[in-house]
Amino acid sequence: MAELNADLDQRVVMSTASMDWQESPSPDVLRKRLDLIGPPEAGRVTSVVRYQPGSRFPEHPHPDGEEILVLDGVFADEHGRYPAGTYLLNPEGFSHSPFSDGGCVLFVKLRQFPGTERRHVAIDSNAASWESGGPGREVLPLYGEEGYPESVRLVRLAPGTELPPHDHPGGEEVFILEGGIEDEAGGYGTGDWLRMPSGSRHQVTSKQGCLMYVKVGHLDH
Repeated sequence: MAELNADLDQRVVMSTASMDWQESPSPDVLRKRLDLIGPPEAGRVTSVVRYQPGSRFPEHPHPDGEEILVLDGVFADEHGRYPAGTYLLNPEGFSHSPFSDGGCVLFVKLRQFPGTERRHVAIDSNAASWESGGPGREVLPLYGEEGYPESVRLVRLAPGTELPPHDHPGGEEVFILEGGIEDEAGGYGTGDWLRMPSGSRHQVTSKQGCLMYVKVGHLDH
Protein backbone atom coordinates (compact mmCIF):
# COMPACT_ATOMS: atom_id res chain seq x y z
CA MET A 1 0.00 0.00 0.00
CA ALA A 2 1.26 3.48 -0.89
CA GLU A 3 1.42 6.25 1.67
CA LEU A 4 -1.98 7.70 2.57
CA ASN A 5 -2.77 11.28 3.64
CA ALA A 6 0.94 11.69 4.26
CA ASP A 7 1.05 15.49 3.79
CA LEU A 8 0.52 16.86 7.29
CA ASP A 9 -0.07 20.33 5.85
CA GLN A 10 -3.32 19.19 4.27
CA ARG A 11 -6.74 19.07 5.90
CA VAL A 12 -8.18 15.54 5.75
CA VAL A 13 -11.65 14.11 6.39
CA MET A 14 -12.29 10.33 6.30
CA SER A 15 -15.67 8.67 6.88
CA THR A 16 -14.88 5.26 8.35
CA ALA A 17 -18.55 4.21 8.28
CA SER A 18 -18.45 4.16 4.46
CA MET A 19 -15.04 2.47 4.16
CA ASP A 20 -14.59 -1.25 3.52
CA TRP A 21 -12.58 -3.42 5.87
CA GLN A 22 -9.19 -4.39 4.44
CA GLU A 23 -7.07 -7.44 5.18
CA SER A 24 -3.89 -7.17 7.24
CA PRO A 25 -0.89 -9.53 7.49
CA SER A 26 -2.78 -11.32 10.28
CA PRO A 27 -5.86 -13.35 9.26
CA ASP A 28 -7.44 -12.37 12.60
CA VAL A 29 -7.27 -8.62 12.01
CA LEU A 30 -9.10 -6.31 9.58
CA ARG A 31 -8.45 -2.60 9.29
CA LYS A 32 -9.40 0.76 7.81
CA ARG A 33 -6.34 2.93 7.39
CA LEU A 34 -6.78 6.70 7.75
CA ASP A 35 -3.21 7.84 7.25
CA LEU A 36 0.14 6.16 6.61
CA ILE A 37 3.59 7.71 6.44
CA GLY A 38 6.44 5.34 5.68
CA PRO A 39 6.59 1.60 4.92
CA PRO A 40 3.23 -0.22 4.67
CA GLU A 41 3.74 -2.42 7.74
CA ALA A 42 6.32 -0.38 9.65
CA GLY A 43 5.25 3.23 9.21
CA ARG A 44 3.43 5.89 11.18
CA VAL A 45 -0.21 4.92 10.81
CA THR A 46 -3.69 5.73 12.11
CA SER A 47 -6.36 3.03 11.67
CA VAL A 48 -9.62 1.59 12.85
CA VAL A 49 -8.84 -2.07 13.59
CA ARG A 50 -11.14 -5.05 14.12
CA TYR A 51 -9.98 -8.11 16.04
CA GLN A 52 -11.95 -11.22 15.18
CA PRO A 53 -13.27 -13.31 18.12
CA GLY A 54 -10.52 -15.51 19.53
CA SER A 55 -7.69 -13.35 18.15
CA ARG A 56 -4.39 -13.93 19.94
CA PHE A 57 -0.95 -12.54 19.15
CA PRO A 58 2.58 -13.32 20.35
CA GLU A 59 4.44 -10.83 22.50
CA HIS A 60 5.74 -7.84 20.54
CA PRO A 61 7.08 -4.33 21.20
CA HIS A 62 5.87 -1.01 19.78
CA PRO A 63 8.69 1.21 18.49
CA ASP A 64 7.72 4.88 18.96
CA GLY A 65 4.72 3.82 21.01
CA GLU A 66 1.12 2.75 20.49
CA GLU A 67 -2.15 4.54 21.27
CA ILE A 68 -5.47 2.67 21.51
CA LEU A 69 -9.06 3.71 22.14
CA VAL A 70 -11.39 0.71 22.49
CA LEU A 71 -14.53 1.43 20.46
CA ASP A 72 -16.42 -1.85 20.86
CA GLY A 73 -15.98 -5.18 22.64
CA VAL A 74 -13.17 -6.03 25.05
CA PHE A 75 -9.48 -5.79 24.21
CA ALA A 76 -7.02 -7.59 26.49
CA ASP A 77 -3.39 -8.45 27.13
CA GLU A 78 -1.41 -9.96 29.98
CA HIS A 79 -1.65 -6.63 31.83
CA GLY A 80 -5.45 -6.38 31.92
CA ARG A 81 -8.83 -6.36 30.20
CA TYR A 82 -10.05 -3.16 28.56
CA PRO A 83 -13.75 -2.65 27.70
CA ALA A 84 -15.14 -0.18 25.19
CA GLY A 85 -14.31 3.34 26.32
CA THR A 86 -10.80 2.45 27.54
CA TYR A 87 -7.84 4.58 26.45
CA LEU A 88 -4.33 3.10 26.38
CA LEU A 89 -0.94 4.61 25.67
CA ASN A 90 1.78 1.97 25.43
CA PRO A 91 5.09 3.86 25.27
CA GLU A 92 8.26 2.93 23.48
CA GLY A 93 9.84 -0.02 25.30
CA PHE A 94 6.48 -1.52 26.29
CA SER A 95 5.65 -5.02 25.03
CA HIS A 96 2.54 -7.17 25.30
CA SER A 97 0.63 -10.17 23.94
CA PRO A 98 -2.81 -8.81 22.96
CA PHE A 99 -5.95 -10.86 22.46
CA SER A 100 -9.73 -10.58 22.32
CA ASP A 101 -11.93 -13.51 23.24
CA GLY A 102 -15.14 -11.99 21.88
CA GLY A 103 -13.66 -9.66 19.28
CA CYS A 104 -13.26 -5.90 19.46
CA VAL A 105 -12.91 -2.72 17.42
CA LEU A 106 -10.12 -0.25 18.16
CA PHE A 107 -8.95 3.19 17.09
CA VAL A 108 -5.17 2.74 16.86
CA LYS A 109 -2.21 5.07 16.29
CA LEU A 110 1.24 3.51 15.83
CA ARG A 111 4.73 5.09 15.87
CA GLN A 112 3.49 8.50 16.96
CA PHE A 113 4.78 8.64 20.56
CA PRO A 114 8.60 8.57 20.41
CA GLY A 115 10.46 8.82 23.70
CA THR A 116 11.41 6.11 26.17
CA GLU A 117 10.55 8.24 29.21
CA ARG A 118 6.83 8.49 28.52
CA ARG A 119 4.47 7.02 31.09
CA HIS A 120 2.11 4.14 30.41
CA VAL A 121 -1.57 5.14 30.50
CA ALA A 122 -4.76 3.08 30.97
CA ILE A 123 -8.00 5.01 31.58
CA ASP A 124 -11.53 3.61 31.62
CA SER A 125 -13.61 6.60 30.55
CA ASN A 126 -16.76 4.89 31.85
CA ALA A 127 -15.49 5.18 35.42
CA ALA A 128 -13.43 8.39 35.17
CA SER A 129 -14.37 11.85 36.45
CA TRP A 130 -15.02 14.38 33.71
CA GLU A 131 -14.25 18.09 34.02
CA SER A 132 -16.27 21.12 32.94
CA GLY A 133 -14.82 22.74 29.85
CA GLY A 134 -17.28 25.63 29.78
CA PRO A 135 -20.95 25.90 28.83
CA GLY A 136 -22.20 22.69 27.21
CA ARG A 137 -18.73 21.10 27.22
CA GLU A 138 -17.23 18.32 29.34
CA VAL A 139 -13.64 17.14 29.04
CA LEU A 140 -11.81 13.99 30.12
CA PRO A 141 -8.01 14.45 29.87
CA LEU A 142 -6.33 11.26 28.63
CA TYR A 143 -2.71 12.18 28.05
CA GLY A 144 -0.38 15.13 28.41
CA GLU A 145 3.17 15.07 29.69
CA GLU A 146 5.83 17.69 30.25
CA GLY A 147 8.45 17.61 27.52
CA TYR A 148 6.12 16.21 24.85
CA PRO A 149 3.95 18.27 22.48
CA GLU A 150 0.64 16.42 22.29
CA SER A 151 -2.46 16.62 24.44
CA VAL A 152 -5.20 13.97 24.17
CA ARG A 153 -8.71 14.12 25.60
CA LEU A 154 -12.30 13.05 25.18
CA VAL A 155 -14.76 15.90 24.69
CA ARG A 156 -18.53 15.74 25.17
CA LEU A 157 -20.73 18.53 23.77
CA ALA A 158 -24.35 18.97 24.77
CA PRO A 159 -26.93 19.49 22.00
CA GLY A 160 -26.87 23.06 20.73
CA THR A 161 -23.34 23.81 21.95
CA GLU A 162 -21.40 26.42 19.99
CA LEU A 163 -17.68 26.79 20.69
CA PRO A 164 -15.86 30.06 19.97
CA PRO A 165 -13.52 30.21 16.95
CA HIS A 166 -10.13 28.81 17.90
CA ASP A 167 -6.67 28.21 16.43
CA HIS A 168 -4.61 25.01 16.38
CA PRO A 169 -0.95 26.07 16.37
CA GLY A 170 0.17 22.43 16.51
CA GLY A 171 -2.69 20.92 14.52
CA GLU A 172 -5.66 18.85 15.64
CA GLU A 173 -7.13 15.38 15.08
CA VAL A 174 -10.75 14.53 15.86
CA PHE A 175 -12.47 11.14 15.79
CA ILE A 176 -16.22 11.35 16.36
CA LEU A 177 -17.45 8.56 18.61
CA GLU A 178 -21.12 9.57 18.92
CA GLY A 179 -23.33 12.28 17.48
CA GLY A 180 -21.96 14.96 15.21
CA ILE A 181 -20.38 18.40 14.80
CA GLU A 182 -20.29 21.15 12.19
CA ASP A 183 -17.77 23.79 11.22
CA GLU A 184 -17.33 26.24 8.34
CA ALA A 185 -16.33 23.41 5.97
CA GLY A 186 -19.21 21.00 6.62
CA GLY A 187 -20.81 18.47 8.95
CA TYR A 188 -19.30 15.31 10.43
CA GLY A 189 -20.94 12.30 12.07
CA THR A 190 -20.17 9.16 14.01
CA GLY A 191 -17.05 7.44 12.68
CA ASP A 192 -15.65 10.50 10.90
CA TRP A 193 -11.97 11.34 11.34
CA LEU A 194 -10.66 14.85 10.79
CA ARG A 195 -7.07 16.06 10.70
CA MET A 196 -6.47 19.82 10.67
CA PRO A 197 -2.92 21.06 9.98
CA SER A 198 -0.81 23.24 12.21
CA GLY A 199 -2.03 26.83 12.09
CA SER A 200 -5.61 25.94 11.16
CA ARG A 201 -8.63 27.70 12.62
CA HIS A 202 -12.32 26.81 12.84
CA GLN A 203 -15.51 27.22 14.83
CA VAL A 204 -17.32 24.08 15.99
CA THR A 205 -21.00 23.67 16.78
CA SER A 206 -23.00 20.56 17.65
CA LYS A 207 -26.72 20.65 17.02
CA GLN A 208 -27.32 17.07 18.22
CA GLY A 209 -24.53 16.74 20.76
CA CYS A 210 -21.46 14.55 20.42
CA LEU A 211 -18.66 12.58 22.01
CA MET A 212 -15.24 12.83 20.35
CA TYR A 213 -11.59 11.97 20.72
CA VAL A 214 -9.41 15.06 20.31
CA LYS A 215 -5.62 15.24 19.96
CA VAL A 216 -3.78 18.54 19.53
CA GLY A 217 -0.25 19.91 19.33
CA HIS A 218 1.46 17.04 17.50
CA LEU A 219 1.39 17.99 13.83
CA ASP A 220 4.27 20.48 13.67
CA HIS A 221 7.07 19.11 11.51
